[in-house]
Amino acid sequence: MPAFSRLCPSATCSLAASTQTHLSPHRRRRRRRLVSPMGQSRSASPGSSRSSSTRWSPPALRFDLGMLFGRKQRPGGERLDLGNWVRRVLSRPLQPPPAAGREVEVEAEEEGRDAGNREEVEVGSEEADHLVVMVNGLSGSSSDWKFGAEQFVKRLPGKVYVHRSECNHSTLTFDGVDLMGERLAEEVRQVVQRRRNLRKISFVAHSLGGLISRYAIGKLYEHSIGEESCRNMDKHSDEENMYGCGKLAGLEPMNFITSATPHLGSRWNKQLPFLFGVPLLERTAAETAHFIVGRTGKHLFLSDRDDEKPPLLVRMVEDCDDGKFMSALRSFKRRVAYANITYDHIVGWRTSSIRRQHELPELKLTANDEKYPHVIHVSTANPEGPQQEDSVDASLADSLEEIMIRGLAQVTWERVDVCFHESRLKYNAHYNIQVRTHPTNMEGEDVIYHMIDNFLV
Repeated sequence: MPAFSRLCPSATCSLAASTQTHLSPHRRRRRRRLVSPMGQSRSASPGSSRSSSTRWSPPALRFDLGMLFGRKQRPGGERLDLGNWVRRVLSRPLQPPPAAGREVEVEAEEEGRDAGNREEVEVGSEEADHLVVMVNGLSGSSSDWKFGAEQFVKRLPGKVYVHRSECNHSTLTFDGVDLMGERLAEEVRQVVQRRRNLRKISFVAHSLGGLISRYAIGKLYEHSIGEESCRNMDKHSDEENMYGCGKLAGLEPMNFITSATPHLGSRWNKQLPFLFGVPLLERTAAETAHFIVGRTGKHLFLSDRDDEKPPLLVRMVEDCDDGKFMSALRSFKRRVAYANITYDHIVGWRTSSIRRQHELPELKLTANDEKYPHVIHVSTANPEGPQQEDSVDASLADSLEEIMIRGLAQVTWERVDVCFHESRLKYNAHYNIQVRTHPTNMEGEDVIYHMIDNFLV
């Protein structure tokens, strides 16, 4: 058959009709016998058992769809004709659009399903009066603290109400420490307004979340009578001097805990370990970080100079027009810095533990406590060093790192040094210390338990 005849049946019919008139009777009978088995002949031989009016249908198109959906077999072995089923489906009239009231009901049902599927970011007893705010780091989300939140509630039943911050996640963490801190402060205010029985507040933050929390508490801080006396007492008795020394959103500050937080930024040698301390790579990272992580990159590398002011992280080591950062930090009963000794390729040991290079202790990479196999060393006193009472503007002769260390050393820090030397995923230490994903980062479970066991309720 010519190619064009397969595309145009009418042309085939007209061609066949024209050729039949010129064929002999013998050839016509032979042609009918050849065409008849294909179901295209209008007449059948007298001895044929097939009816001339019966159309041929491919066997492959006749099967019971009920077998696919678990329905019982049709009575009498009857099967569904796929072609007829498709025609019935296509011939059904379109349903009219729902009324306005029905649209609202449908939307409400969808929102309800979404709310049911949405991960709960607040856990704890309704009677608990201690709010624990957990803050994620760069490119993270509230789910990063899922394991930690569950363990806090499980090990401190009826005592804490945990809220995992969700205002700074994914690319929103590129907006800068100040803007993220403002969002976190507003989020905390909303939680406090919604739960009137809260009396205490603590922060538990990972990586960049520690800087965000430090900015947020500076915005939440409320001055109280006797603050000067509390500041003077801070150097002598850190356990007893915090009562009545300022509040955060009307709540009493208790614990301020950070894990693998770059308190001193990421600007200096080996503060960003994956650059291996190569000066050229570190200078390049400082000049290009804002192209990758936005304003946050400028703040981490101290390259921001808004209105000719010192970098933001430098301003955050004292009270200034931006916020009462040190007064807020001083109001907590405990301030704890968990730091990875090694294998953390994102945040260096010195910046996360707020120490100078010569103050880093020489430690064995083995644990002393079987209960916390990855907690290597705990220090409850600030390292001895020159103290500074002057403002940042009067210290321009010192390096920016020294200014921040002196500023943060105005209050006492507990430093907990962690090492995953014997862990299977030791090179994932930055997320092991938080147990960001369980069970992938389950090696850091003992670090979370250490936080909870030493937590002031």
